[in-house]
Amino acid sequence: MPQHMSPHMPQHKSIRSRYEDIGVEPFYRREGSDYRNPHEDAIGSLLSQIVPAWELDLSNVLDLAAGSGEATLALRRLGAGRIAGIDPYTFEAYERRTGAAPERLTFADIAVGAIRDRRYSLVVCSFALHLCAPSRLPRVAQELSLISPALLIVTPHKRPVIRPAWGWTLKAESVVQRVRGRLYRRSG
Repeated sequence: MPQHMSPHMPQHKSIRSRYEDIGVEPFYRREGSDYRNPHEDAIGSLLSQIVPAWELDLSNVLDLAAGSGEATLALRRLGAGRIAGIDPYTFEAYERRTGAAPERLTFADIAVGAIRDRRYSLVVCSFALHLCAPSRLPRVAQELSLISPALLIVTPHKRPVIRPAWGWTLKAESVVQRVRGRLYRRSG
């Protein structure tokens, strides 16, 4: 069985259709330890193009909702310094692949200030921020603006839309193999 598939769900169904069947949180609670993003190669290709082009500071990165470490592994290959991972559901897969234990915080935890006292050169959120509850997204974005001058969202969608009122200004956007990267800089 491919590593990104789980024995719990039919192999032919996409992750998106499985979200629709059982919900995002139940999917990750059940599948998280075996999760692998099937778009990992595209994520790596996108990062290898935009990191140098956009001169991203990789000295101290937060990989938010880190999955099984797809972004972390790609950023390591690009020379990243310290990378901290956070994921409440895929922590076992992340640790198995990266050798580092991520924190198990949720978007709800972040929205109420759980990481407010930290500082990062860059926050990367790959294939996850579009899953944040729309009612919670403004607060999560605002909290992230307190801890980093740069936010990189990697997504298979045009979502999420991050508004300037939430502390961020869109500075650059690129698409590689249908994977979109958006760089935001902290406003003000």
